[in-house]
Amino acid sequence: MKLLFKTLFITSFFLPLYTYAGAINVTPEKPLQGEPVLITITATSSVSSLSFNGKRLSVFTYKNKPTALHGVDLYTKPGTYKVTARLADGTTLSRGIEVVKRDQVVAPLGIPAKLGGNTEKAATKLVNTLATENASLIGLRTGTHAFWTKQFIYPTQKPFVTDEYEYSRQTGSYSIAHKGTDFRAATGTPILAMNRGVIRLVQEGRNYGKTIVIDHGLGVQTLYMHLSKIHVEEGQLVLPGQVIGLSGMTGYAEQPHLHLSLRINEVSIDPLKFMALLQ
Repeated sequence: MKLLFKTLFITSFFLPLYTYAGAINVTPEKPLQGEPVLITITATSSVSSLSFNGKRLSVFTYKNKPTALHGVDLYTKPGTYKVTARLADGTTLSRGIEVVKRDQVVAPLGIPAKLGGNTEKAATKLVNTLATENASLIGLRTGTHAFWTKQFIYPTQKPFVTDEYEYSRQTGSYSIAHKGTDFRAATGTPILAMNRGVIRLVQEGRNYGKTIVIDHGLGVQTLYMHLSKIHVEEGQLVLPGQVIGLSGMTGYAEQPHLHLSLRINEVSIDPLKFMALLQ
């Protein structure tokens, strides 16, 4: 008995000791091009920094865990990208995320008469002015913390999607990616702020028409386009469900509707996927 006891004691003493440092959890595990990603950290130490493929992400607390949002650009090359978390105790966690290619759908879209009709000249002008308008949406201020405390809501009371994110609109000899979601909205339909935030931009463009951009903090911004009326001003704080304007068909629109875009750090991602991610 004594010999057996000594043997067991010595064997147990020299067993390797494993310590749990933490884990990186990703939803969805294999995002498509154009999808948002929710990254959460489970660890015994606080998170000092978090990055996706070397790009630093803002960390906030969500469901009592350190969390970050990342938008996979529609044109991100499919493949595996590295997520790295550095903890306060000096530990580094890392894992790969596989970005999957999105199937491309192509559909024709004409140019309304008010923008020159279906001519090659009008198509060229459309593409050039879209580039200018897109540039005006870059570099808008964003809060260093999340302004929202509640779930995001739809921008209309009775949401009905007419066009989803990312199908390529064939206009003349050009292919224009649809980086947003269109909702059915007769002229004059109240358009609602999707969450608490600050109005960063109010403008009217040739193609996007009357436009509002709300900053929700941490790089999350919602964009509302083709409005007929605008009820807010730049710098104004808005609350979830507040009427910010009325729908219309200003700009590059053949019929009344709301075009909604949602950006994470200036990357336009699928708004419906974003809402599903944070439910």
